[in-house]
Amino acid sequence: MATILSVSGSPSATSRTARLLRHLDDRLRHQGHDVTPLDVRTLPADALLGADFGHPAIVEATALFARADAVVIGTPVYKAAYSGLLKSLLDLLPQYALAGKTVLPLATGGTTAHVLAIDYALRPVLMSMGAAHIVQGWFTLDKDITVGPDGTLSVAPAATEALTAVTDRFSAAVGGRTPALPAPVG
Repeated sequence: MATILSVSGSPSATSRTARLLRHLDDRLRHQGHDVTPLDVRTLPADALLGADFGHPAIVEATALFARADAVVIGTPVYKAAYSGLLKSLLDLLPQYALAGKTVLPLATGGTTAHVLAIDYALRPVLMSMGAAHIVQGWFTLDKDITVGPDGTLSVAPAATEALTAVTDRFSAAVGGRTPALPAPVG
């Protein structure tokens, strides 16, 4: 099965975006993939903002992209675009860091006014980085993602259904199996 890098571009330690990605990672693991999470917010800010290509953490993040067969990119949407934190990492990667890779873009946001951010802001960058195939992504409203007091993630049924479908299509595109498993979120 595929080696998948799952990247969260959220700057928040309590991010709904990151929590949603980690649950989708579990589904991909159940489908036989080796999934490595990367929370961009854990990379040193001075290396990201100072464009320190040689910083060990940036070198390692670049190596994670190079080793991956496929990449999931998750971001909150701010002001109709993907996060600046994600942008700072993408800017430090080699021009064709996604060459030959299948990519699944996912976004979260507070209003449906931002639903096209994947197609108009993120997709062009992913294409310019050489992605071989960008599968249809998905935008999930913040109100459809809740975290209980015990940390349990819950996603509204319609969003769960859509996320399951896009995750399964991505898995199939990278050579995974799509067993009849219950959705990992919901």
